[in-house]
Amino acid sequence: MPTIAPVDADGFIVRAGFLNDTAYFASGEGYVCFVEGAEARVQVHEGGLLAAERTLDGKALVTSGDDGKIQQVAPDGSIGLLAERPRKWIDLLACGPNGAVGFASGRTAWVRLADGKENEFTHERAVGGLTFAPKGMKLAVARYDGATVWWANASGKPQEYSWKGAHLGITYSPDGKYLVTSMQENALHGWRLADEQDMRMTGYPAKVKSWSWSTKGRYLATSGANAAILWPFSGKTGPMGQTPLQLGTRGDFLVTAVACHPREEVVAVGYQDGMVMLCRFEDNAEVLLRRPGKGPVSALGWDGEGVRLAFGTEEGEAGIISLQD
Repeated sequence: MPTIAPVDADGFIVRAGFLNDTAYFASGEGYVCFVEGAEARVQVHEGGLLAAERTLDGKALVTSGDDGKIQQVAPDGSIGLLAERPRKWIDLLACGPNGAVGFASGRTAWVRLADGKENEFTHERAVGGLTFAPKGMKLAVARYDGATVWWANASGKPQEYSWKGAHLGITYSPDGKYLVTSMQENALHGWRLADEQDMRMTGYPAKVKSWSWSTKGRYLATSGANAAILWPFSGKTGPMGQTPLQLGTRGDFLVTAVACHPREEVVAVGYQDGMVMLCRFEDNAEVLLRRPGKGPVSALGWDGEGVRLAFGTEEGEAGIISLQD
C-alpha cells in the first residue's frame, strides 16, 4: 500500500520533484523546501517564486521570481545568482544542455550559457513558453501565432512555425521529431518537424497546463479534462488520425497535473480536489495514491527509480508518496 509522508509547506506549490534522492518543493512564497530525512527551507526570492526547473544533470533547481532574479539552489542550501533583470517579472524558465538556462519576460527571451555569456532573442509579441531541443543547442519559443526556434549559442535566422492563435507552452518530443504547444483555446497544436506538417489536438474543456512525456516518448500525457489525455506519438504520423488514451476518468473533477513514470507505462494523475491516482496505460488499472484534500494538485514529480512521488497543491499541502513499504 502507498504511504504518504506529509511535508510542512505553504503557498502555491509551483514545482515538486527530486534532485537525486532529495525531494524538493518550490513554493510561490519564495522558498524551496528540501527533504532528505529532515526538512530544510531555503528562502530563494525576496518576493514570489514564479517558476522552477530542474537542471538536466539533476543536481540543482533553477528558479525565477517577481524580484527579477534567476537563481540556482542546491539541496545543501547554497544559492547562486545566474542572472538578474530588475523590475522584470520572470515567470518562464527552461534548462538546457551544458548548463544553459533560458528565461523570458514580455517579448524578450534570453539564454545564459554556462560561461555566463547571455544571448537575447526579441519577438513581436509576448513570449508564452520556452523549451530546449533534446539535441543541439536550440531554444524553442511559444508566441502569438506560432513558435520560433533559435540557435541558442550562435547568430542566425530562426526557424518559424505558424498557426493562428496564442501559444502558451511548448515542448519537444524526446526524439526531437515533434514540437507541441498548448494554446489559449483549450487545445494543443503540433508540428512534425521533418515536413512542418500541422497537428491539432482538441476537445479539452479547460486549458492544458500540465503535460508529461512517457518513457521512450510514446505518449504525451496532458491535463485539462476529466481524465488524463494521452496522445500517441509512436507512429509515423504522431497523433494524427489516432484516438488518445483516456486514463483515470472522473465525472466531477478535472485533471490538473500529470507525471509519467520514469520507467513504466503508468502515469500519476492529480485532480482538482487534491486526489492523486496512478493509472496504467495498458488496461487503465487504477491505484489510489492520495485521497482528496485542500486545493487542486499543482505539482507532481517522480524520483529516478519511480518508487517515490512528490506532490503539492495550490493551497500548500505537500508530501512524498512511497510506493514501497
